Amino acid sequence: MPAHVTTPQVTLPAHKVTTAEILDDIQSRHHDHPRLSVILRAIGNCGVSTRHFTRPLQSPTVAGDAGVHERTQAAFDDALTMATDAATRAIAAAGLQPSDISAVITSHATGYSVPNLDVHLIAALGLPSTTRRLPMTTLACAGGVHSLIRAHDYVTARPADTVLVVATECLSTSYNHADTSIPSMIYKALFADSAAATIVTGAQLQPGLRIDDTLEYWLPDSLDRYAGRLDESGMHFDSTRQAPASAAQTMPVLRDWLGNDLVDFAVIHPGGPSIIRDVAQALGLDDVDAHHSYASLNENGNLGGVSVLDILARTHTTPPTDGALGVAAAFGPGFTLSALRGTWQD
Repeated sequence: MPAHVTTPQVTLPAHKVTTAEILDDIQSRHHDHPRLSVILRAIGNCGVSTRHFTRPLQSPTVAGDAGVHERTQAAFDDALTMATDAATRAIAAAGLQPSDISAVITSHATGYSVPNLDVHLIAALGLPSTTRRLPMTTLACAGGVHSLIRAHDYVTARPADTVLVVATECLSTSYNHADTSIPSMIYKALFADSAAATIVTGAQLQPGLRIDDTLEYWLPDSLDRYAGRLDESGMHFDSTRQAPASAAQTMPVLRDWLGNDLVDFAVIHPGGPSIIRDVAQALGLDDVDAHHSYASLNENGNLGGVSVLDILARTHTTPPTDGALGVAAAFGPGFTLSALRGTWQD
């Protein structure tokens, strides 16, 4: 059964940080790093001009020396604030009331809380006490697409229900000067904070994407390619030399799944320019077709699980033609691919 997705509502925090500011910060803190010139050149090529943080760059929980508890608590508190705002606007934009929501699906990999984000949102939004919950906390960059996959599963089982999907990340919590590897330096410039929310239903509420089918795939022998790590200084994000090629290695599976279908548009997770390019080419598209992914990366950085929802929101500004076939693809630690294909409906 198809599932219909409303226009995602995206929340960006107040503190806009330029790449020039991050380059200055890294040069100041790591002036004696033996690979500094390589790091600065890589950051300049990562495709990001600006990004938004929930707190100023020089605050204790970003470039400062806050420990794991302070960083983790701040990340969850800020993620909840952004998620509440995005969800409130998504419900209103769909012409609904909080009482209309049947289920909430959440994704976040930054911050920690028990009870989790799903329960906090039920309280903050005034959702019914009988709201069904599906919280997911380790999907990272795959979180947006993966949440839409689970929402598709849900409305297939319960077609009369209304599902709220919320993804939120405070990836600035991993901006940590204790990390000095080349990948971790690049992530300082690549990652950013945000939240996004959308409504998924069995019946169409407004023009947009109709999900027709979904795909989940784990690339064998890839557990260490992207991984989170927690120590006394906070949350860290590690990757191996094989990591940048992983997205391209999942493309044969995606193409086999699509069969002979020709894709008209794509919503591609902006993990970096090479990832966008590899996926677009595998789908028979070019950089112009992927311009929303490049623009999201340039203006907002890598938003983790929120990125695909941001790109889907941008797609609404220049919508495909009615009946156009589209694909959304995102990648998560593991290495995993989460994808969906659908039809644009006016």
